Amino acid sequence: MADDLRVALWRNGEVQLAAADEPVVTAFDQGLARGDGVFESVDVIGGGTPYLDAHLARLARSAALLELADPGAAVWRALVDALVEKWPDDVEGACRLYLTRGLGEGVPPTVLAVLSPVSAEVLRQRAEGIAVVSLQLGVPADLRAHAPWLLGGAKTLSYAVNMAALRHAHAQGADDVVFTSLEGGLLEGPTSTVVWAAGGALRTPPLETGILAGTTMGRLFARAADAGWPTEVVPGTVADLHAADAVWLVSGVRGAATVHTLDGVRRGDAGLSARVRELLDR
Repeated sequence: MADDLRVALWRNGEVQLAAADEPVVTAFDQGLARGDGVFESVDVIGGGTPYLDAHLARLARSAALLELADPGAAVWRALVDALVEKWPDDVEGACRLYLTRGLGEGVPPTVLAVLSPVSAEVLRQRAEGIAVVSLQLGVPADLRAHAPWLLGGAKTLSYAVNMAALRHAHAQGADDVVFTSLEGGLLEGPTSTVVWAAGGALRTPPLETGILAGTTMGRLFARAADAGWPTEVVPGTVADLHAADAVWLVSGVRGAATVHTLDGVRRGDAGLSARVRELLDR
């Protein structure tokens, strides 16, 4: 399995490749000790990364919110190029980019990337759809927009709550989660954007709730609009998802996973998932 795992880091002004089992981060790294960092997950298709630019733009926004020193798009592209070189065209990969504060202020940040095959479970969920439970995140919908210290809209390494939510879902026999605000408004999934079809339009919650701007959702909405399928950014509730024609959790590597069960209730997709996949794969 180690042959399928690749690691690259930016050190002393150059790309350095490392073995998958070689230590590359000190135990005193602030990303490890405090989750003080950001990351992105990029799909590798046909040996390339066709959607890398959108992820690099979001990484730069996240770094700015955390006041991290971003080495810039050229460095990230050099790391990704080193990893995908000679990567098999017929193996879909997940490339993750990590930027942390390193040892702290006044020293260079930790800049590294890893590449591995997309897991069989992700491929299964993409093909078969997912069962989802709704869980309250415990914050008002408008809080993070006015509280920059909560880092709304940043893709940070502080994912302990997200992973705990997924474990809770798995314990209930579900695959994933839709977070809701204190008032019951739709937010996002632990690693995805919520999209639903209703009233002839594709809909997703507003960024003003502090959710992450989804790169895959952005691509889907742009292509849907070009194809004449209206899109709307509107507040929603779990009841809206139950009443929707179709619901998806959308993310960079998994793509659009059709929600076939929501809080234990089976639901259909009105035949729209094939259209969504076609737009994303175009």
